[in-house]
Amino acid sequence: MGNVTLFHLICGIFIFWSVSLVKAEDTYKYFTWTATYGTLYPLGVPQQVILINGQFPGPRLDLVTNDNVILNLINKLDEPLLLTWNGIKQRKNSWQDGVLGTNCPIPINSNYTYKFQTKDQIGSYTYFPSTQLHRAVGGFGALNVYARSVIPVPYAKPAGDFSLLIGDWYKSSHKVLRQILDSGRSLPYPNDLLINGQKQSTFSGDQGKTYMFRISNVGLKNSINFRIQGHKMRVVEIEGSHVLQNFYDSLDVHVGQSMSVLVTLDQPPKDYYIVASTRFSRISFTATSVLHYTNSQTPVSGPVPPAPTGQMHWSMLQARTFRWNLTSNAARPNPQGSFHYGKITISRTFVMANSAPLINGKLRYAVNSVSYVNPDTPLKLADHFNIPGVFNLNSIQTYPSGGSPNLGTAVFPTSHHDFIEIVFQNDEATMQSWHLDGYDFWVVGFGSGKWTQASRNKYNLVDALTRHTTQVYPKSWTAILVSLDNQGMWNLRSAMWDRQYLGQQVYLRVYDPTPSLANEYDIPTNALLCGKAAGRHT
Repeated sequence: MGNVTLFHLICGIFIFWSVSLVKAEDTYKYFTWTATYGTLYPLGVPQQVILINGQFPGPRLDLVTNDNVILNLINKLDEPLLLTWNGIKQRKNSWQDGVLGTNCPIPINSNYTYKFQTKDQIGSYTYFPSTQLHRAVGGFGALNVYARSVIPVPYAKPAGDFSLLIGDWYKSSHKVLRQILDSGRSLPYPNDLLINGQKQSTFSGDQGKTYMFRISNVGLKNSINFRIQGHKMRVVEIEGSHVLQNFYDSLDVHVGQSMSVLVTLDQPPKDYYIVASTRFSRISFTATSVLHYTNSQTPVSGPVPPAPTGQMHWSMLQARTFRWNLTSNAARPNPQGSFHYGKITISRTFVMANSAPLINGKLRYAVNSVSYVNPDTPLKLADHFNIPGVFNLNSIQTYPSGGSPNLGTAVFPTSHHDFIEIVFQNDEATMQSWHLDGYDFWVVGFGSGKWTQASRNKYNLVDALTRHTTQVYPKSWTAILVSLDNQGMWNLRSAMWDRQYLGQQVYLRVYDPTPSLANEYDIPTNALLCGKAAGRHT
């Protein structure tokens, strides 16, 4: 009897200890954010920007793998608002994705509480407004997910880290920019480039120490090149992937992308230029900041380091050097290379061709000749409540056919656990950038001209990195592989926001006929209901 009692006592202690560990690791973090307008002078003239808790850019959101985030967003703008969490996978939870296909926008003078988890993720990400063109005037910020204390990372802990939000910037308000697009015209060139909402800022560090710089392109439409005078950058992480740690003098970062680099302050003590400049654009803009050694007595000097002379081919060659570190773990303890994605049979192929047609006499952007239009009812709500007439699954072809361009609500039907190939075919003479919510994907190939089945012979099926946003070079293609292990309704869109706004996006409906909480959470009890879903019960 005594032995049985002792056994139960030991079991009880073990269970309590195990639960305590889970609770200690899977922390809940609570935030209240208020979105307002404010007047600032990012380019020396007064303009209206979107502030989060009075800040521009918004507060840096520092999280740890598996944190549970409870974030109450209060909308004090004069228009409905949503924030999306760029790169956060929202496992089993597209209800919290914060785009118009999944969520009703937060009404004026109202609020919505997001509830999501950074499940099995590490890395540098961002958040931003997904509604209208709000992103053009702020509301964005850094979102960093750090590894749990029990999980090693493949580099020594840096002395500190800095988030750099870099993007093109307009003096015009988002409403003026929206009027330009609504009238059927393309956006003009931006007015300049900003780093953390400023033309110039300073980042300080001690000589001999190593610091992490988390670089994100939060602009609307321009690729950037990033460099630090006199210093090499060691790339260690790209959108949640630990990569082979190569050194670079400069890095191309395309719209919507993020990466983390380590920089050792190993030069003579003085101040050095941090430089970002636009790429692949007829008109170039440059923003500078300062890397300040704390023992420096010498201000920045000399010419600003120039951008690389190489253009598309140079950039594509650099992109191919970003490769998975197969022996390193990411958020979980198992090595990244333990998942042999290149040996999995592809179940379906989608070839998606972007275009810029005129529809009803106005410029639109399209995918396989369909220019996306947001319905009044979010697709996810229509799917959940079985509401007819909001979308259909035969509205877009899986290959471009050259048909007449048209407006539509394009949704690709896919099955839970499919392993799919997506080819982004860019026949235009401009750079493209594509993002997929809910997932990361293997970028297995870049190539010039038209993609064919023979292009697969050049795929990297061993150590391609995973990321959430990929560039597609002019008159070229990019191929990705995606394991559809996250049920829900997921936005696949141009990360270039003028193109997204005018229709260059689709949704993937990742469907499982057997409802299960193991695959997808129930609709939140606080879900906002609008359109044809208004008045229904969650």
